[in-house]
Amino acid sequence: MNIVDRGTGAPVVLIPGIQGHWEWMRPTVDALAARCRVITFSLADEPRSGWPATRGDADLFARYVAQVGQALDARGLQAATICGISFGGLIAAAFARRHPERVHALVLVSAIPPSWRPDTRERAFLRFPRLLFPAFLIGSVRLYREIAVATPGRLRGLLVAVRSAARALWYFPSATRMARRANAVAGADFTGVAHVRVPTLLITGEPQLERVVPPALTAEYARLWPNVRAVTLARTGHLGLVTRPEAFAGAIASFVAESEGEAGPAAATRRNVG
Repeated sequence: MNIVDRGTGAPVVLIPGIQGHWEWMRPTVDALAARCRVITFSLADEPRSGWPATRGDADLFARYVAQVGQALDARGLQAATICGISFGGLIAAAFARRHPERVHALVLVSAIPPSWRPDTRERAFLRFPRLLFPAFLIGSVRLYREIAVATPGRLRGLLVAVRSAARALWYFPSATRMARRANAVAGADFTGVAHVRVPTLLITGEPQLERVVPPALTAEYARLWPNVRAVTLARTGHLGLVTRPEAFAGAIASFVAESEGEAGPAAATRRNVG
């Protein structure tokens, strides 16, 4: 079991997105580890993860949820703040539903809600993931606008883009595993998720820059759970955790420090950060 455990202080478990590799979040891990204890990993069916998930798992999504608890156990932690990124946000929400006693607080970042189902374009990819993966990669170029806005200065923006692309290429995602993860959502059990009652922070980017998970979709959690805090990370879309890691880590660390001392859920508010 390959677990990254860095920093000191209040523990925060970071769950990666649908591409599965924790390394894509490295800038955030570095920034957050200066403020908290960060525990992260790659999703269970990634070959480098070292977790006992197999291609034939009948309930792959349940395996991801169980992986969070296994990571806590491996590091001797009874509970922590659970932070899920995009697809990982849904894993975090499901873990909170099944194990509320192990969740100090939730942070859901551009997270898909339990109601999410793929649209027409996404269904085509899920049906023919290898065939359409080149088109998926080409389409990722549209995210450069977000990088440029988040990092003023053409040279600096280009540097961030190159570094992000290098991480993506080095830890190249598997089209078939991504499709299998998306398909696993439809068969997952989210019974009782509406009854989750822990301090929750929703982090999204600006609607005009978010090209992957619309903020309105993540906002479904605010309707599902009335008492949540919503933050818009300025000058970001879906990539705020890597384009503005210090601002991202600061928002999480402030919320963690506050929620660690609270007995009840956070007040429902929305604000902009940065």
